[in-house]
Amino acid sequence: MSSEKSINIEDNTIDTVDTIKVDEKMFSARVDINTLLAKVRKEEQKANKINFIFFFMFALLILIVGILLSL
Repeated sequence: MSSEKSINIEDNTIDTVDTIKVDEKMFSARVDINTLLAKVRKEEQKANKINFIFFFMFALLILIVGILLSL
C-alpha cells in the first residue's frame, strides 16, 4: 500500500502586499484615550457587579445557616 501526497504550491503562497497594508492600517491609526478609559470603566463596573453578587450570596448563606442553627 502506497500513499501519495499532492501538494499545491499555489495555495501556500502569502500575498505580502495585503499583509503590509493591514500592518500600516493597524499602526497608523491614532488611539483615543477616552475610548480606552471607557473600556476600563466598563470592565471595572462588571467586576464590581460580580463581586457584589458573590458578597450577597455569601451573606445570604451566613444568614440561612444562622437561622437554621438557632432553631
